[in-house]
Amino acid sequence: MPEPRTFTEQNPIRVFLLDDHEVVRRGLADLLDSEPDISVIGDAGTVDHALARGPALRPDVAVLDVRLPDGDGISVCRELRSQMPELACLMLTSFDDEEALLDAIMAGASGYVLKQIKGSDLVSAVRTVASGQSMLDPATTARLMRSLRADPAETPAVPSELASLSPRERDILALIGEGLTNREIGKKLYLSEKTVKNHISRLLAKLGVQRRVQAAVLASHLEHPDTGGHRAR
Repeated sequence: MPEPRTFTEQNPIRVFLLDDHEVVRRGLADLLDSEPDISVIGDAGTVDHALARGPALRPDVAVLDVRLPDGDGISVCRELRSQMPELACLMLTSFDDEEALLDAIMAGASGYVLKQIKGSDLVSAVRTVASGQSMLDPATTARLMRSLRADPAETPAVPSELASLSPRERDILALIGEGLTNREIGKKLYLSEKTVKNHISRLLAKLGVQRRVQAAVLASHLEHPDTGGHRAR
């Protein structure tokens, strides 16, 4: 495990902001920049702008609005982390949305907080995720875990669908379940990112689901005995 990162006034946490409301971005920037160990190095109001600016700025933490006019912060999180695996993403949203929380976790987000959070708590959350720790809204997370346990009927019965997967597709599904990005899966399995995308498209079709996060939930069934011997070499 990597050592927790430490930051100081001389080596501050470099923060990038994504929110489509300029007033919100300015407020967040003023709040965070007032802290001696935090420096806001850039911001964006759209998904395209964030994907263009973020990698060039090399932030330590990205504070990302979940819902945006041209997309969502969760896909930005996934893409930025595929280019910068050390980046900590803190998702910020007005909505107490269990599905978005699960999506954020699977995209590799380090934290998920509601915009109603107090300023001092947001500063603490930025420091927490920058140090390599998780900062997920505990009430929402607990409710999500309860709903997943309480509603197994909402998850399709999958043994036969899993049996239709090739060994490579099962490997990839397991890694999706661990929250890895396409790029990280490719590195782990020595495949190109395009090949990984093609495999994922096929396995989603075989599992009868449309979204990556649904496949991630189904990945827990790979612990079944009939999946033995198909782990990645």
